[in-house]
Amino acid sequence: MRGVRHPGERLRIEKLRTIYNIGPTPLREALQRLSADRLVVAEGNRGFSVAPFDLDEFNDLNTARIAVEQAALRLSLQNGGIEWEGGVVAAAYVMEREDKALTGHSGPVPDSWEQANAAFHASLVAACGSKWLLWTRSHLHDLCERYRRAAVSHGVGDRALYVEHGELAMAALARHADLVCDLTERHYGRTVQVFHQMLRQ
Repeated sequence: MRGVRHPGERLRIEKLRTIYNIGPTPLREALQRLSADRLVVAEGNRGFSVAPFDLDEFNDLNTARIAVEQAALRLSLQNGGIEWEGGVVAAAYVMEREDKALTGHSGPVPDSWEQANAAFHASLVAACGSKWLLWTRSHLHDLCERYRRAAVSHGVGDRALYVEHGELAMAALARHADLVCDLTERHYGRTVQVFHQMLRQ
């Protein structure tokens, strides 16, 4: 999901055993689970390969992700108290610093930004209160991750991410649920647009 392996790349068991220091049986079981999530393609007796990018799948995943995220956000804004607000403020502060550090940056975004981004979005839904919604959100996030990382692999372009994230934080703290949901849809939608542009290049 971090983009270390390229779409279509063969996953050789012996090589992976050496890299991850794991036996062949648990490794094959792990690859089978990834195959169930369509992250890996099982090729019968030929082994496994990284699943190719599928634009229709990413569009579908993103639609599902937005719907679940919006449901979790509405509950979180409804339930969140002072502790939740403090978590959002703290995460937004770190996010703004990381976003501004990306100004003029080219190449893959740093891990510190990735961590701040995940923490910021998690803070917004932290008061959701539904374990199943949060589990589904996390699962869809993981499935979208390799597409998102590919989209930002050459930097973030002219996106003012500190503005996008700042608007999300302000709307959430003001409990404007409809606005937060709209901003979230646009925020994730821009990543899909960047991925589309990347494929056309």
